[in-house]
Amino acid sequence: MPFDMILQDTADTLGADFASRSAGFECRDAFVHENYAALKARKVFSAQVPEELGGGGVSHGEMCAFLRRLAHDCPSTALAVSMHQHLVAAARKNDQDGKAGKALLEKVAGGELVLVSTGANDWLESNGEARKTDGGYVINAVKPFASGSPCGDIAITSCACDCPDDGPSVLHFPVSLKTEGVELLGDWEAMGMRATGSQTLRFNDVFVPEEAVGLKRPRGPFHGAFSVIVTVAMPLIMSVYTGVAESAAAIALEKARARSGDPVTVLQVGEMENLLVTAQIALESMIALCDDLAFTPSEALASQVLARKTICANAVIAVTEKALEICGGAGFMRKAGIERLLRDAHASQFHPLPEKRQQMFTGRVSLGLPPVAA
Repeated sequence: MPFDMILQDTADTLGADFASRSAGFECRDAFVHENYAALKARKVFSAQVPEELGGGGVSHGEMCAFLRRLAHDCPSTALAVSMHQHLVAAARKNDQDGKAGKALLEKVAGGELVLVSTGANDWLESNGEARKTDGGYVINAVKPFASGSPCGDIAITSCACDCPDDGPSVLHFPVSLKTEGVELLGDWEAMGMRATGSQTLRFNDVFVPEEAVGLKRPRGPFHGAFSVIVTVAMPLIMSVYTGVAESAAAIALEKARARSGDPVTVLQVGEMENLLVTAQIALESMIALCDDLAFTPSEALASQVLARKTICANAVIAVTEKALEICGGAGFMRKAGIERLLRDAHASQFHPLPEKRQQMFTGRVSLGLPPVAA
């Protein structure tokens, strides 16, 4: 069976099981260990790795579709998995373009390893301190929002470094979560997406060999690597939130059927459907721009993707809020499922870039300025 069909079968087979546990994980702020084990058994974490490197070879678009479907049953599982998948997609794109990426892809496929991103809060500045030492660097840093880290194997992270020769810089590197000095703080107690395990990682005098540093760049200015990251990551991440909006709309529509003779209810449903279509169109446009990793990275393309991310996120939040309005008082009860989806939807606004920063980025690019001010 082709791996894209295996993915679809995985979503269909595991969906009801994941859905039955989703609210329980969320109420306990507990990570979705069981779901990760089931997905590992079906080799979902290596699904995007090319077949010639030992993976499933599914396309970026197929993975977006899988995550969107998975979010209908357990948004937290889908979002945590999307954080791994965007790192795999970036490595695959880099490998296709003749840049470093193959070794990481082979590691993922060889051990069905889970990658953990710490980039959401770093953006262009990063944080922490990298001190040069014999053979490498000693890293001290605190990195929040490490989704999937309770089951993670390798963190893909960065650290600020004051280099005597190059000035303020940022180093990008992988580090095993089993490395001495890596501490998981267990502090993920959030408004929504409570089962993603997006706790803070602390690096206490962690040694990173010189050869492990994959990129060294100036601290602050926009770098071309982010044109790749943004373009592959946002469609995967926003596929999850679009799935959340679709779930909320389905619940509201079912509740509304009993009041289909009420003109106000009919109008509310029409409003919700327009908002949902807006989210879906924005997502599908992002996926098309990524073109199954055949895109040419550029600041202009990154700007287009980020604009669609904002449109999609705003529409997703509006859908879930309208779904609550349609359900009325019944939707305020946790058993209806709307309030959890609404809280999950609000997390979408915090992925890079938040709306006002995106508008600044897009405005500058449109005016022929550097994407971020010096």
